[in-house]
Amino acid sequence: MPIDLKAVTRKPPETVRFYVKRFDPETGRVWWQVYEVKTYRGMTILDALLKIKSEIDHSLSFRYSCRMGVCGSCGVVVNGEPRLACQTQVAEKATVSKPEIRVEPLYNFIVLRDLITDFTEFFEKHRRIKPYIIRRDLGEREKPTLEYSQSPEELSQYYEYSLCIMCGLCDASCPVYASDKLFLGPQALAQAYRFIADTRDEMWALRLEELDKEGSTYKCHFAASCSYVCPKVVDPAAAIQRLRSILFKYKLRLYRKKVSNVVPPMEVKAKPTPLPPEATVIENVSLEKLEEEKPLIPIDKLIE
Repeated sequence: MPIDLKAVTRKPPETVRFYVKRFDPETGRVWWQVYEVKTYRGMTILDALLKIKSEIDHSLSFRYSCRMGVCGSCGVVVNGEPRLACQTQVAEKATVSKPEIRVEPLYNFIVLRDLITDFTEFFEKHRRIKPYIIRRDLGEREKPTLEYSQSPEELSQYYEYSLCIMCGLCDASCPVYASDKLFLGPQALAQAYRFIADTRDEMWALRLEELDKEGSTYKCHFAASCSYVCPKVVDPAAAIQRLRSILFKYKLRLYRKKVSNVVPPMEVKAKPTPLPPEATVIENVSLEKLEEEKPLIPIDKLIE
């Protein structure tokens, strides 16, 4: 999603009206509540919600944690777009001509209360793609003792998708996820590709068989809205297309995947070679102590 990086330097309208969609699970009532909030330069949507809760309405419910765009907890819909509340500036969404912002719970999720949504189904679909590295050696899988080699080029094949913070914005924006509850969703499918592409994983065939039976890979309409709203610039739409290509080749028995080899343990340090008889040692210098002592690097002098 294009982010207005200069919004943090702009001063928003002095007062902004926040239209927050509320839901009371006890009564089933749904309504829009308006709050007048005094703003300041650098204020985010999450800052505004916290100000509302602490100073205006203690009953307002929403979810947040890190406030730095890392945990993915504060996903909401701002003016019709799924966004992280902690990353979205008030100045980016409110103008002097229209000092209003609408905040809703994430689309395509069951609402528990106000802006809090139920992620149970989301996490269940994530678990179904087995989001972890699986090796054939059961002993090494349960109690790993070694490392697996991987080149920078192999890492680049899936690194982008390892940045997913599971905020759910991609699923909230997906039209297929909205209409088909059996669809795994862009988040789970992107993570399926992430582990299939990882050369350290050996059970890629198992995941491909499950995806072929389940059918979600073929349901994507490639609207690419999932990639547009991703706060970490992950591209789930591209991952699904790559997954389709891999699955197609696999069914034709044309897909070949390189699997990382185990990195052997480091060699034990060899014993030092003794000095030749003709060599002389400086007086009061012990070679044994020199080998044991760590070298002193004059950092201060190097900096100067």
